[in-house]
Amino acid sequence: MRQLRLIIKREYWTRVRRKSFLIATLVTPLAFGLFVVVVNYILQYKSDEAIRIAVIDEGQLFDGGIADEENIFFKIVDTDLETIKDNFSSFKYHGILVTPSSGRLQQQEYRASYYTDQKLTLELEPVLVDRLRTALRKHKVAELQLDERSLEALNSQVDIEPKPVTPEAIVGTSMAGKIAAVIGMVMAFFMYITVFIYGMMVMRSVMEEKTNRIVEVMISSVKPFPLMLGKIIGVGMVGLTQVLAWAILVPLMLIGVSLLFGFDMGATNLPETPPEFGDIDPQVLVSQIMTELGSFNWWVILPLFLLYFLGGYFMYAALFAAVGSAMGDDLGEGQSLTIPITIPVILAFYITIAAIQSPNSGLAIWASYFPLFSPIVMPARLPFDPPWWEIVISLVLLLGTCIGLIWLSGRIYRVGILLYGKKVSLWEMGKWIFRK
Repeated sequence: MRQLRLIIKREYWTRVRRKSFLIATLVTPLAFGLFVVVVNYILQYKSDEAIRIAVIDEGQLFDGGIADEENIFFKIVDTDLETIKDNFSSFKYHGILVTPSSGRLQQQEYRASYYTDQKLTLELEPVLVDRLRTALRKHKVAELQLDERSLEALNSQVDIEPKPVTPEAIVGTSMAGKIAAVIGMVMAFFMYITVFIYGMMVMRSVMEEKTNRIVEVMISSVKPFPLMLGKIIGVGMVGLTQVLAWAILVPLMLIGVSLLFGFDMGATNLPETPPEFGDIDPQVLVSQIMTELGSFNWWVILPLFLLYFLGGYFMYAALFAAVGSAMGDDLGEGQSLTIPITIPVILAFYITIAAIQSPNSGLAIWASYFPLFSPIVMPARLPFDPPWWEIVISLVLLLGTCIGLIWLSGRIYRVGILLYGKKVSLWEMGKWIFRK
């Protein structure tokens, strides 16, 4: 135990004191703040290009005129198409829009012609389609002698209000499912990223000590298994330290950026309110979201998330450590060894996407039991209140698999850490498990 404690202390302090760690911990929030400023500027940027479009209204759709956009200007002209095309450069038009004939009232598909020497941009095409669609609708309403107000009355907004069957059940509002899906996806993404980042960090640490021959000195005074376990715990503590530092510095950076540049972090040219929430006032929407967040059982979700995080980290970090012990100084030669580790992580993330849409489906439940998937999938299901016995089974299987894989990785580590100058296959690593 004393040796393990010394190894953990060494792994932790040697990395925390490195300039690279300090720079990454401090620079990342700064880079994030700069990223937010740039993205906010891009989203608020308005095109300064003035687009002038000549409209030849052959279909007689724009009797009441056509509305301009912010930087797109329409002009209905009486000149024929060939004249404008012959003098196109002198008119300084971006293009010529020729409206289609209204055709039969039951017709649903129309094709308009747009003459231009430039590519039809993603900004311009939706505006043209919207203007034509609106004009065609007004024309049909007039021809069919329909009342516009009566037609508007046909548009209904329906909201589903969940009601509990039993008094002790907590189902929340219709917004609760959306918030639970977002929370689940955020937790799954965090697990996905940290497993890769800190698992690879453990593997590189093992490779560095092996190629520098430091491990030969260390192995003379400590057994391979405590050495591997201490390295995994020490690197994990380094990762937690960095995450906690970012959790404090990133919000402070965002507040500082908001005050320094004087813009609202949420103010963009995107819709203020998602369409599925109708015309709800943004402040009311935020209040409802905060109320729903408070209704979740965080005293259960956060401790369980921590358990799954630790189980997933130890399991995959042990596998990465075993692979690192079998690799040389060339990262390229070890790609075939890391693929079997990365495939379950990637599959688990894609299963999570399906699980948050249907958290009680057979795929979601099975993946929550399977130990290589459960550290990512089950945290995404926690906001949906899965049955307690599913959580217990999942944790027991995860704990047993974690202990077993750490032991198996230790068997591989004890052989591979002192092996030099030889390319190793997965089959040969498997034989090391049974070598005395």
